[in-house]
Amino acid sequence: MSDFLHPYDNLDVLGRYSKVAPLLTKFLNKKELASKIIGENFVVLKRWTKNIPLHIQDFKEINEKYLKLRDNHHLDEVKDQLTAKQVLLWQYFVPRKLINFFYACNNEYGDTIDRIFIDIDRQTNSADDARKVTLELLKIISSDKQFNDLIDFRILTLRTGASFHIYLLLKKPVDHAFYDSYLSYGKGKENSFISRRAEQASQATQLKVLAGHERKKWAIILDTSNTPPGKLARCPFSLHIKNNKTIDGIAVPVSQADLSDPKLISNLEKITPEMIWKNIDQYKKLLP
Repeated sequence: MSDFLHPYDNLDVLGRYSKVAPLLTKFLNKKELASKIIGENFVVLKRWTKNIPLHIQDFKEINEKYLKLRDNHHLDEVKDQLTAKQVLLWQYFVPRKLINFFYACNNEYGDTIDRIFIDIDRQTNSADDARKVTLELLKIISSDKQFNDLIDFRILTLRTGASFHIYLLLKKPVDHAFYDSYLSYGKGKENSFISRRAEQASQATQLKVLAGHERKKWAIILDTSNTPPGKLARCPFSLHIKNNKTIDGIAVPVSQADLSDPKLISNLEKITPEMIWKNIDQYKKLLP
């Protein structure tokens, strides 16, 4: 494919997502996928709670013949030529639309979690402010002996297109009660892990950092609320879409060394899908 987003003629993001899907097999294994389709006057969220579940292994059904059929046909016209999985992929990732790629962070249903998800949300703060807070948070987590004695994990950090996500990928799943005890926030939770880390990050960076879910224009928010089962998170390499005509970023894994670079944001803002594929070996090293 000469153009990752227009593989033959018309816009089709599925060809591009199929290229990176093999790299995500381990990270998204058994996780239900979701898509957010962006139209001119509508947004449609496709997920298992209202549809047949889709998994990363299903992307093996994507081939050149299939992508060519999608280029200038509607699903009803070619449905009898497709497998059940190809039909499902078409329904989640319709052609000729920009689409965000999500997944159920700790599955759609269940009582355990195998990853802790921290969204570093910014409103009026700069993307570089978010970089500084993310870097400081990684340092704090790595040096927190008490927390590290509770769980064993590997850290994955994503630049999402607008800000950053931090994952603590657990080597052993824990009960949902662990989130309630250590990672939730609000009244009576001032001493929880995430509340104390927000205070420390604020002191270290001299930026206003809070634990919570409500977005505030004057603060960077550390939000863990998408950790429990039934909540969605953005997939690595997902497009970050501003509106039906504009891609304003791409989710890519970054290292702590990357975050230490003051030029990181300006460098990432220049990244295209083709550039990611050209340097895919660099990104593969950072994925589980």
